[in-house]
Amino acid sequence: MRLLHFLFIAGTNPAIEFDYLLNFFAIGLWLAAISVSMKVGFVNIFGKPNAGKSTLLNALMEEKLAIVSSKVQTTRHRIKGILTEKDYQIVFSDTPGIIEPKYKLHEKMMDAVKNSLEDADVALLIVDVNENLEECDTIFGSLKLKVPAIVVINKIDRASQEKIKSVVDFFAGRPYCKKTVTISASSGINKKKFLKEILEFLPEGEPFFDTDEISDLQTRFFAAELIREKIFELFGDEIPYQATVIVNEFKEKTTLIKIAADIIVQRETQKAIILGEGGKMIKRLGTESRKSIEDFLQQKIFLELFVKVRDKWRDNENWLKEYGYH
Repeated sequence: MRLLHFLFIAGTNPAIEFDYLLNFFAIGLWLAAISVSMKVGFVNIFGKPNAGKSTLLNALMEEKLAIVSSKVQTTRHRIKGILTEKDYQIVFSDTPGIIEPKYKLHEKMMDAVKNSLEDADVALLIVDVNENLEECDTIFGSLKLKVPAIVVINKIDRASQEKIKSVVDFFAGRPYCKKTVTISASSGINKKKFLKEILEFLPEGEPFFDTDEISDLQTRFFAAELIREKIFELFGDEIPYQATVIVNEFKEKTTLIKIAADIIVQRETQKAIILGEGGKMIKRLGTESRKSIEDFLQQKIFLELFVKVRDKWRDNENWLKEYGYH
């Protein structure tokens, strides 16, 4: 009515300037735009180690935010990926694989899982199609979810249609399961279809983050993770689980970024393995890490690596806090 009244006055009073009329319309369009509903929420990914949580996050974000490895327990932190479009903002969280803690580092990792349970609007429960279903069911049931859960059956490229159907039927009858989705995260997913399943359960609201943000973590965190990923790739089964990486220097210069990082291990013998004969392995680790970080940042990197021994650091509360495991 107010707009019609204004148009009537404008039509009978030529003294009203035309640009003022345009401004009025602009304000009306702006009000209409901000009143459009937007789906927002936290969608957190849970599952056993090596189920494909990190691969799924990277596929959904179309960015490598989480490191991946064929070895289990690669993820140690909660890693958020922020996906924003005009009608939604989804904050995905990759979480550590659910395990029985053996030392304080494991306890910190499971704390990250617990924290993710508290703020979730939707839970994605990811399971390897060939995994022990009873074990997964026990884990998912123990989460005591208070939000809608979608069971994501992953790695379907490695199973027969009969097997896939049996897994779908198994979880479809569980009380925590609102929907089942089948994917192969490593081979690519139908992102639009997958997001549609999630958006159904998200509330409307205001976005939590600016539209250009893709994570709430600092760039130095991702640099440290990419170095740690190369440790998983280059060394045996022992060292990756007893090592961590701390970036002590991250300086943006005119033509490059200078990064200095410490690799923390538990024993002198592990330090010797990482250094290698004549420094051969640390050089290789530095070269491959630098390339990964340059690909991620799209900028030239100067990388320095140092190896330090901290006996039983995984069970030392002070060192864990210093190394970012809160």
